Amino acid sequence: MGKAKKSKHRPIQSSPYSKAQHKTVQKPKSQPSASHSSNTPASTLLFDPSDRILLVGEGDFSFAQSLLHQHNCTLLLATCYDSASALAEKYPQSSRHISELEEASRENEEVDIRIRYGVDATKLGRGGVAGGGKDVRKGNFDRIIFNFPHVGGLTKDVNRQVRYNQELLVGFFKSAMPLLTSGGSVVVTLFEGEPYELWNIRDLARHVGLKVGRSFKFQADAYPGYKHARTIGNIHGDGGWKGEDRDARTYVFEIKDVEPSLSTRGNRKREANSSEED
Repeated sequence: MGKAKKSKHRPIQSSPYSKAQHKTVQKPKSQPSASHSSNTPASTLLFDPSDRILLVGEGDFSFAQSLLHQHNCTLLLATCYDSASALAEKYPQSSRHISELEEASRENEEVDIRIRYGVDATKLGRGGVAGGGKDVRKGNFDRIIFNFPHVGGLTKDVNRQVRYNQELLVGFFKSAMPLLTSGGSVVVTLFEGEPYELWNIRDLARHVGLKVGRSFKFQADAYPGYKHARTIGNIHGDGGWKGEDRDARTYVFEIKDVEPSLSTRGNRKREANSSEED
């Protein structure tokens, strides 16, 4: 990876991600109203505004932007695998999203949003740029979220491609687990159907010490402004299918034998029989 450009952030505080009382963040005029988000089933909400959230593998940072403006999540460490220059080339719209996130962090003392480039999901917390730096190493995250992980088109051989993606998930799980606060969760969203079902994400998680707390159909419309960003970058023309229109499932993983935190307990009565929700 190329060396990440320095991002213009506020100075690192001695107590980052402190859970102060949150005020509603003023949304840019261009943002749609979030009034309909209140109709989102509680069982599909992954967080509350006071959660410390680590986003891994962000594409154009539209998901991070939606968390801030539509769900009032103000304690975000948003990371991407690409360098700053590669990101801007693949997703030109990312520059606007990042600028708005950084502006919100500068102008509101209760908003602490940090952007990190060149972060490898399998090396979280390690030294160097790939590990995410000291902000990641400090850990204590309530949610670590990886939306639509994929290694890209490394090979046309289906079996090898499945194995590469399984290795990505296992590496991510292992690096994320030590960074969770007590009762925190790792959240992964995948498309449904093949080849994604061949990844056997539940088994992979179980073998590294995680369990599925619950799973449910991913609802893209719960995140206004979010657009799925493909690993290869923007696709223009008729070949550019929209990931947010495809069926997908979100898995909420918890460390085995650890009591989940309050914001992951919502609507858990059904889980005595099944962890599946629609």
